[in-house]
Amino acid sequence: MTDAKNLTRVPASPQDELSRRERQIVEALYRLGRATVQEVREAIADPPTYSAIRTLLGILERKGHIRHTQDGARYVYEPRVSRQKAQRSALLSTLHNFFDGSRGKLFSALLDGGAGKLTPQELDELSDLVERVRKEER
Repeated sequence: MTDAKNLTRVPASPQDELSRRERQIVEALYRLGRATVQEVREAIADPPTYSAIRTLLGILERKGHIRHTQDGARYVYEPRVSRQKAQRSALLSTLHNFFDGSRGKLFSALLDGGAGKLTPQELDELSDLVERVRKEER
């Protein structure tokens, strides 16, 4: 985690790291909101077996990313944190791990086309955001 004011990185625990399959499952849960093992399995591309999904859901729950409730004999899973909070955490982790904590370096990487060309609308939105932040800083 990171302090929003000065972006000082608090080291993440190893349990914050997700495998590709774990990320697929968490993304499916964000899309679905709540889901059973079978619903998760149906929502991801090239899914592993039912028991593999069930095992991965258990791992994700132990890592603290998801939780479950019981609906009769079925477990229904859902994310523990909002998508917005998870996105912020992932972004801050990327900022620290790949851009030395520099937001300028991160934006430079986005703007130089390394992540694909920005649309005129996206450029306008970024420009508006920069102006809004400048006004708030004064």
